Amino acid sequence: MTTQSPGQSPASFHRLAAIYVPVTAAAQPVVAWLPAIFARDYGVSLTLVGTLYLAGQLLNCALDPVVGALSDRTQSRFGRRRPWIAGGGALFVVGSAMLFFPPSDLGAGWLAVALAAYYAGLALISTPLLAWCGELAPDYHDRTRAASVFTLWQSVALVGALSLAALAQHLRPGDGQLQLTLFGLLVLAAAIPALWLTLFNRDDSLPPLIATPLSPAAALRAVFGNPLLLRVLASDAAVRAGQGIRTTLLLFYVTFYLGRPEWGAGLFLFQYAFGILSAPIWQRIGVRLGKRNAAILAEVLQALINLGLILTTPDRFWLVLALAFAQGLTQGSGNIMLRSMVADVADKQRAETGEERAGLYYSIFALADKLGGALAAGIALPLIAWFGFDPKSAANSPQALNGLLLVFSIGPALAHAISAAVIAGFSLDADQHHAIRLRLNSAADPALQPAE
Repeated sequence: MTTQSPGQSPASFHRLAAIYVPVTAAAQPVVAWLPAIFARDYGVSLTLVGTLYLAGQLLNCALDPVVGALSDRTQSRFGRRRPWIAGGGALFVVGSAMLFFPPSDLGAGWLAVALAAYYAGLALISTPLLAWCGELAPDYHDRTRAASVFTLWQSVALVGALSLAALAQHLRPGDGQLQLTLFGLLVLAAAIPALWLTLFNRDDSLPPLIATPLSPAAALRAVFGNPLLLRVLASDAAVRAGQGIRTTLLLFYVTFYLGRPEWGAGLFLFQYAFGILSAPIWQRIGVRLGKRNAAILAEVLQALINLGLILTTPDRFWLVLALAFAQGLTQGSGNIMLRSMVADVADKQRAETGEERAGLYYSIFALADKLGGALAAGIALPLIAWFGFDPKSAANSPQALNGLLLVFSIGPALAHAISAAVIAGFSLDADQHHAIRLRLNSAADPALQPAE
């Protein structure tokens, strides 16, 4: 049995998730388009671009646990999480403006400052926002609804960014400056109202702050001594690895295996357009089946969909579109459940130890997410090279192309199957979480505690 959390409305979740629109709209171009544009149109060496990008991502990873732990202990008149999101939003806007509207003589200094501000802003926004969302939705199923809202707006932002990429390519093929301008206008136009909606969300009550001492040893114990959290982290890393392999190899698959380079951006857009429908669908499934069972179902379905790619051939493009449609309808399904589970685990930790660790747990969740994405490129690209695939070659051998297809299909399928197997052992269900919330509410309100 669960109870509905008072005062929380769907509009509150949408307001809270608003900042995800500019963040997601920027993320795809920053990774997929900007490096090539900076190198081709601004004369910045690929080595320098790669080095600065790596430094920015390492900064983002290093800041995640620090920001998460500090936001758990922040005390201010504006709340626990809001000051971090406000500061991160300012850095994100500055970094995005510098990246999407660079000077004609773009140099290393400008790019380094821009990437540092951008990645630091992401760290200050993301972890406190996810922790805040979990606190504003204490009910077990409300957290599934909140996570589905975040996924919905991420899909909308991705479709918007990909549509602009397709528009720029149609209007002026190869014009990188036009692409940067369109991306930048979208991000900056969305950032200011999105920040206002998120920061001035009215349903902003938080549980009382529990100021617990924090040390590196205590943080490590809180993470590695929590088997439920480790299951969620491992499952999410596997999900991201599967998604990353598909994303990394999709353009190669479409261009070289299918022989349809004109569908490179189109297939992404086709899938993400249907992905907008996935959030409300999986929200209902999660509420009906519970998070663990919904996550298992989602990952098994995605494993089967990716295995189906083995049957695709250049003359079966209808099957490619059908599987992309199915992929869109399951897009982010496992992520919704896993993201919501982190807040449940943090509740259990607080009920048992009195320690507030939601920010820390979400920061480690973000690291697992990034690790999964890094594993994707580190595994997929060497594998297709081992099969003999060469993206610089105009004529790859049938063996190389079949190797590309096998990695593109079996790699994600295996990763999603591993994710399902790992999360199957997650034992915290709705009834157990309801009992945990009763304990937390009783501890927060002395009037609810039983008389001695």
